[in-house]
Amino acid sequence: MGGDLTQGKPSLPGTDESADVPRGLRPYHGFVTSMVTRKATAEDATGRDPRTFQVRTYGCQMNVHDSERLAGLLEAAGYRRAPEGADADVVVFNTCAIRENADNKLYGNLSHLAPRKQTDPEMQIAVGGCLAQKDRDAVLRRAPWVDVVFGTHNIGALPALLDRARHNRTAQVEIAESLREFPSALPAARESAYAAWVSISVGCNNTCTFCIVPALRGKEVDRRPADILAEVRSLVDQGVLEVTLLGQNVNAYGVSFSTDERLREDQTTTDERLREDQTTTDERLREDQTTTDERLREDPTSWADIARDRGAFAKLLRSCGRIEGLERVRFTSPHPAEFTDDVIAAMAETPNVCPALHMPLQSGSDRILRAMRRSYRAERYLGIIDRVRAAIPHAAITTDIIVGFPGETEEDFQATLDVVERCRFASAFTFQYSKRPGTPAAEMADQLPKAVVQERYLRLIELQERISLEENTAQIGRTVEVLAAAGEGRKDASTARVSGRARDGRLVHFTPIGLDVRPGDVVTTRITGAAPHHLIADGAVLSHRRTSAGDAQAAGQRPRTGGVGLGMPGVGIPRAAAVASGCER
Repeated sequence: MGGDLTQGKPSLPGTDESADVPRGLRPYHGFVTSMVTRKATAEDATGRDPRTFQVRTYGCQMNVHDSERLAGLLEAAGYRRAPEGADADVVVFNTCAIRENADNKLYGNLSHLAPRKQTDPEMQIAVGGCLAQKDRDAVLRRAPWVDVVFGTHNIGALPALLDRARHNRTAQVEIAESLREFPSALPAARESAYAAWVSISVGCNNTCTFCIVPALRGKEVDRRPADILAEVRSLVDQGVLEVTLLGQNVNAYGVSFSTDERLREDQTTTDERLREDQTTTDERLREDQTTTDERLREDPTSWADIARDRGAFAKLLRSCGRIEGLERVRFTSPHPAEFTDDVIAAMAETPNVCPALHMPLQSGSDRILRAMRRSYRAERYLGIIDRVRAAIPHAAITTDIIVGFPGETEEDFQATLDVVERCRFASAFTFQYSKRPGTPAAEMADQLPKAVVQERYLRLIELQERISLEENTAQIGRTVEVLAAAGEGRKDASTARVSGRARDGRLVHFTPIGLDVRPGDVVTTRITGAAPHHLIADGAVLSHRRTSAGDAQAAGQRPRTGGVGLGMPGVGIPRAAAVASGCER
């Protein structure tokens, strides 16, 4: 990845610097999984409306949760969410870099804002997330009307960067090379009153050859269990019924605990040694501690001689099971190489842990798994599935699969089909291999022709659709508990149904028949029909429990968690721009 620009000069790789990019150097100027918009009502002290914002999210659950933090940061800084369908004063794109089409969608959507930016120079556009971490100042070369570019490690800087860009009349690019603080320390404005994401770790220590995430998110850093459980309790106290524990590799949780212990010991020694030397400046102390922090958190060789608690994730699941009022616990995503029997036991023995498992397969061919640098083989994967099913017979298991990895032969692909047939996944997220610059797989020989990949992809889809329908059809006649949700059923208005998720994660469309079932309420119902991607329950609802989460959702109230980002300067309440006079940017 390229260096940043600071005062017009390139910075050295590995630094943590920001750039002012003069507007004079810039000609004028997705798949959106979550768009944060809500009506703004507050006014500032002068009686003028504060500036409004909108956050558009691309990609994974990590990004959706990061967008909640971005919304929380902006609200804490005095911004207000833009009314539904209205133009916002600030538009933030939280981006994904996993696939090439994510790039194309981002820059396409940015281009749609260029005409508005020309007519309203006070409007601001910010680009953050994984693609921003990857492209850095290149974002401005492709979309020079962007005001702020920030990365995955410094989302807490967004309000200050917007303020600086507005004050200096220059674009701001700030990319940190390592995590400044755990993101959960930042304020988060949650999108749901009944279900919440809770990060247990960030970053990844794996080196899969197709994946760019470790380069963009950094090495794994784990949160302390007490901090995680405190956040879960805070959410439950605000009415949340379901939490999903998030990490790039959740069952590696605990890998950095020993690093933290050693870090504290090293820093204590550093503190004592430097404080004894009265001639030592605070600056030297900070530099010494920063070096220690980077060495221990970012260099995996520093962990090699320290024991790790490999049972930490199973213990965390059991601890969540003891939180009164928490009805559902999910997690995503584990890695087959580190999935252990203690986790299976914790899932089976902890009543509020849902009978659902998302376990990425990627390929059923041992040869391709080796080329992917996935440290497991097909038989180990199948053994995990068998043990989960033995302990939790009704578990719904889902997966990720990549088709067309470089060098994949027909025999390799057939091995994937065979594993899919044996596993009987409830559903699968299937992807055609996407070549990502900067990954080892992008440089591999034997990149497959698009036509070959497409043909195999369609065969996999056909197989999985058949299995999904068969597995869902087997649910007909079962009684299920459903947590009603907003936005899950696109046809609910026309079908007079309400939609939600069963405990195993399956999508259920049910008929409330005279009941006022709100998102966040819980019902039990009997399955009467099935399709590959959902279940139907058109009989009478067997029970309906109104919840405080449903009350909050109906009232437009959402939980809030987190505090103020560490070391972040206050930026006050940004006021709506006055009518421009004189020179514009």
